[in-house]
Amino acid sequence: MAVKTVSIRVPMQGDSRMENITGQVRAALEQTQLRAGIVTVFIKHTTASVLIVEDEPGIRADTKVLWERLIPADPRWQHNERNAGEDNGHSHLRGQLQGQSLTIPFTDGAMTLGTWQQIVVLDFDTRARTRELVLQVIGE
Repeated sequence: MAVKTVSIRVPMQGDSRMENITGQVRAALEQTQLRAGIVTVFIKHTTASVLIVEDEPGIRADTKVLWERLIPADPRWQHNERNAGEDNGHSHLRGQLQGQSLTIPFTDGAMTLGTWQQIVVLDFDTRARTRELVLQVIGE
C-alpha cells in the first residue's frame, strides 16, 4: 500500500457559504496515480467543515438556514466573551458538530461517489480567508 499526501487551498467567504471541491479532489487523486483505495479529505481549521451534499442552490440555502437555527450567532458565547474582539464562537461550535474530515473509497482511479454526491467545504467563520485541506490517499 502506498500513501500519498496532497494539499489544496480554497478561498472562502465565511458566513456558512459552501464551495464545491469535488473537481480539485478528483484532480489530486488522479495526480497520485493510485488505482484503488481510500482518500481522506481533512480541513485544517476549527471553523470550517467538509461534507458530501447534493450541491444545488436549494440545499445551499437550506444548509445555511439549518445552521442559523441550530447554532445561531450570539455575542454571549463564552468564546466571544473570553476572547476580546472575537465574534465566531458559533463558528467553532458548528465546526465541532459537522466535523473536519471525511473518507471516500475509490476504484479504477475514480471516487465511488453517488450520482448526486459532491464534496464541499462549508465555511462557518465570520470573515473571508483561504482554507487549507490535506488529502491523504492510501491505495495501490
